[in-house]
Amino acid sequence: MTRHQKRLSVPKSWPVERKEGTFTVKAGAGPHGEAGVPLLIVLRDVLGYVDSKKEAQYALNQQSVLVNGDAVSDVRRPIGMFDILAFTEREEYYRVFPDEGGRLSLTLIDADSASSRLGKIVRKSQVTGGNFQLTLHDGSNIVVEDASEYTNKDSIVVDNESKDIVAHFPYEEGALVTAVAGSHAGDIGEIDEIIVTPGSGNNSVIVDNEDGGFETIEQYVVVIDENFTGDDE
Repeated sequence: MTRHQKRLSVPKSWPVERKEGTFTVKAGAGPHGEAGVPLLIVLRDVLGYVDSKKEAQYALNQQSVLVNGDAVSDVRRPIGMFDILAFTEREEYYRVFPDEGGRLSLTLIDADSASSRLGKIVRKSQVTGGNFQLTLHDGSNIVVEDASEYTNKDSIVVDNESKDIVAHFPYEEGALVTAVAGSHAGDIGEIDEIIVTPGSGNNSVIVDNEDGGFETIEQYVVVIDENFTGDDE
């Protein structure tokens, strides 16, 4: 299987120029599915910290590049929405956040904000032993004893070191959300109304903000806290 990806066919979320060259690196197996951006692209094309794959691999071998609190050694490791990147030697920290058009961008944050990450619950299931497993948008799982307070589409904040849940933001009217896909990707506001569509159609949400608000399907919004909007730089 090839390790290369044609630029013209990369997901819209990838922060690469599609007409500058034919190929780019292909993301490896891991979180975020096909939307995950290879770490090499972030290091070379977005941040400009390295000029080549060889330099990127050398940097990762120093164990000073962390993703969600864990050292990463694979240049093809997928990076995606709400991941926390820490460059310990530089003392620089970034949160991956959806920008206008759904393209992933990096928001500079402080060390305290980099100690945890946001996750949207996409599935809740019971596992062996009676505990419950919360599956997040990036494919990671959190096991809890009591999941009665959590529902799909809620968001949680997970401590990068302990992996414990440190905050919970329910999906409900009045919640602060950001659109992560569709024509309003990157827009932020409060849910004014959740419109339930009968049958198998997608529910929609009306979001209010200072620009007049917008309407989108609920799969495209994620509940956030004001600390996750980029205002904590």
